[in-house]
Amino acid sequence: QVQLVESGGGLVQAGGSMRLSCAASGRTFSTYFMGWFRQTPGKEREFVAAINWSSGSTHYVDSVKGRFTISRDNAKNTVYLQMNSLKPGDTAVYYCAAQRTNQYDLWGQGTQVTVSS
Repeated sequence: QVQLVESGGGLVQAGGSMRLSCAASGRTFSTYFMGWFRQTPGKEREFVAAINWSSGSTHYVDSVKGRFTISRDNAKNTVYLQMNSLKPGDTAVYYCAAQRTNQYDLWGQGTQVTVSS
């Protein structure tokens, strides 16, 4: 059974950088897209970024464009989220997810990112 395992969260000061990783376990892994989402208490989960697993094309929510970069390593079945110029508003639990069908159907456990002012 394939699982997604995130790592790299923690505490950082505003203006700092952090990189999140999400590795898919299992020998075989196939997906159309890998995405990053985030959620804060009392709010719905928000789309952050996605990458086409095959072509590498990327999509971002407007609030992170120019600051965040999503990338992948197909050989390692790993997707990354490089976050620069972090703001307190970026504080959230970040989740990675795989869209293997017509929706994101496999989710990681989440990792906390806290940006202090």
